[in-house]
Amino acid sequence: MNEKNRITDAITLHQHHTDMKKSFLKKFLFSSRKYIITRLFATVDCPTRTLGQSWDTFGTRQTVSSSFRVIHTVFMLLALMPGSFGQNRLVRQMESLSRGVVAVNQGGKVFVSWRMFGTDADNVAFNLYRSTDNGKPTKLNDNPIANVTFFIDEKADLAKTNAYFVRPVLNKKEQAPSTAFTFKANSPVRQYLSIPLQTPAGYTPNDASVGDLDGDGEYEIILHQTGRGRDNSQAGMTDPPILQAYKMDGTLMWSLNLGKNIREGAHYTQFMVYDLDGDGRAEIACKTADGTTDGKGKVIGDADADWRNPEGSTADGIALPGERGARNVSGYILKGPEYLTVFDGRTGAELATTKYIPSRHPESDNPTTEQMKNVWGDGYGNRIDRFLAGVAYLDGARPSLIFSRGYYTRSVIAAWDFRGGKLTNRWVFDSSSSDENKKYAGQGNHQLSIADVDADGKDEIVYGAMVLDDNGKGLYSTGLGHGDALHVSDLDPDRPGLEVFDIQERFDDAGAHFRDARTGEILWKKPSIKAGEDGEGPGRGLSIDIDPRHRGAESWVFGAQITGLFNTKGEKISDKNPRSCNFGIFWDGDVLSELLNGNAVSKWNWEKETTDLIFTAEGCASNNGTKSTPALSGDLFGDWREEVMLRTTDNKELRIFTTTIPTMHRFYTFMHDPQYRVAIAWQNVAYNQPPHTSFFVGEGMKQPPRPAIKLVGK
Repeated sequence: MNEKNRITDAITLHQHHTDMKKSFLKKFLFSSRKYIITRLFATVDCPTRTLGQSWDTFGTRQTVSSSFRVIHTVFMLLALMPGSFGQNRLVRQMESLSRGVVAVNQGGKVFVSWRMFGTDADNVAFNLYRSTDNGKPTKLNDNPIANVTFFIDEKADLAKTNAYFVRPVLNKKEQAPSTAFTFKANSPVRQYLSIPLQTPAGYTPNDASVGDLDGDGEYEIILHQTGRGRDNSQAGMTDPPILQAYKMDGTLMWSLNLGKNIREGAHYTQFMVYDLDGDGRAEIACKTADGTTDGKGKVIGDADADWRNPEGSTADGIALPGERGARNVSGYILKGPEYLTVFDGRTGAELATTKYIPSRHPESDNPTTEQMKNVWGDGYGNRIDRFLAGVAYLDGARPSLIFSRGYYTRSVIAAWDFRGGKLTNRWVFDSSSSDENKKYAGQGNHQLSIADVDADGKDEIVYGAMVLDDNGKGLYSTGLGHGDALHVSDLDPDRPGLEVFDIQERFDDAGAHFRDARTGEILWKKPSIKAGEDGEGPGRGLSIDIDPRHRGAESWVFGAQITGLFNTKGEKISDKNPRSCNFGIFWDGDVLSELLNGNAVSKWNWEKETTDLIFTAEGCASNNGTKSTPALSGDLFGDWREEVMLRTTDNKELRIFTTTIPTMHRFYTFMHDPQYRVAIAWQNVAYNQPPHTSFFVGEGMKQPPRPAIKLVGK
């Protein structure tokens, strides 16, 4: 058979298998990326063949050349790939980072680690160099470092200044050097980077985020400084929220004062830090009002306006059960214009401002008590001023802003694009806009998550017990109602797609529940058994892999007498559970999660069923009262393990702690996983939650799939 005939037969055979694969893909296209990738690299559904042989469409064995076999294999892979045969695969823009080299003085030796990129070749290796007192760099490794992204330098003269940098090695050729991390001579022994702060008098460093504000490939820190604050249920005046931008050396880049017409509290100011327009520099977006002052001193709106209810203000007809007479509404801000503003990351200058969607009432920015009560469920400013925010790749390529209002009753979510210096409204979802949307009312949590739950390359908004599709239409509502904790990831690696672990505030049969992220199917649930004094279900929940004997994540809650540890099938695997139920963190050298609570990292001892302390950030404190959350946690630099950012107890500095525990694992930076990266953006929202990857990380995991990203910027 000549080559032309073999190619003709290959095309015929390819079409035969393509038809089968198309049918298969129609049924399973909703599956997660890890499922699609698995199919891509699985053996095609052909009879077994040996080298130099193939099967024709009638099962007759024919001898073929190696070149035909390659063509045939390529066709089979194309048949399996979403978006093949002329359809474009969605690729997301992502920030271009440096290698994030970090070095820790361990006393006589130095632990050095660095980033692997999501765009690096699988066979990339690294050479590590040290330059002492600006001298000629010395290569520290004998052979390129190929299996990990850390090194322990036991020969450094720490009485001198030392600078560390890496050079990637690809196909035996060294690439350009990274930015260096420099130790000053006689640097102290400590496991953190110190960022000195300029904290205003009477303020406390609170939630933080990171972004490359100036386009140099290094993260800067955006810090929310909080003064006197209030919960939405509490009357009283507050101090203006302040946002500050710091470089990692403590240089203050700018400050924003949101002004007296933005109330301070966990549910009011949600700030998004992200490169929204793809210029390689991150912007900052948040809700603003009359009197907000940008980083250049420009005032937004009316600088003299004061929309706060004065001290001693009361309102009739809105008292809560058990209360008598008029309710104190001092300090609430229930009138006046509301804005959404995008600020420049380099200077803090206002770039674009638009009216905030939704307004307090469909017909008025200054609604009456009765109007607010009819729309939101109360008339004094509690439910009406519950705000959430996020960043989502709604078109699969570029990030959009998500800003919302309400979740106990009415929920309104608006999507915005920042392009060419302008804010444009993409869509608005309103749970009260139609009979179909009414089932989405009252389903929001004190936080949200962003994930591609249907594997179409575009993000959905996981708004507690409901999910919105990328086009702003409702995908599903479970009807389980509001909750205080939310976790979305590939929690069960044996099921296709992502899963959601959520908790239920109302005292009911789904105090803890585990569902399919795409369909909302409840895979298992645990009823609340006994309510606390508040009459509610559990207030905390966490789902991470902490026990290697059970496949996938383990889940547990605090409250409503739901006790024990549950596997992905809802089976109780222990009557005990860890002492904390707050954040997970990757800290030690294995792929199991550790536990972050307050200023301490602990490890679940699955054999003894105890919680073992492994690290304490001395001199530091957590934020948000009993929530005990960090300023930020995430893979901020170094290898794939996560850092924790905490304020010092005197509020004069931030400290970013990084692990010095060796590991045998090498993964690309989690910041190049789009779901994880946008989780860092929304981590500061309301009741802070830990970030999760789009793929399973835990015992028995596969190598993470290569992200579909395009780096922009440096």
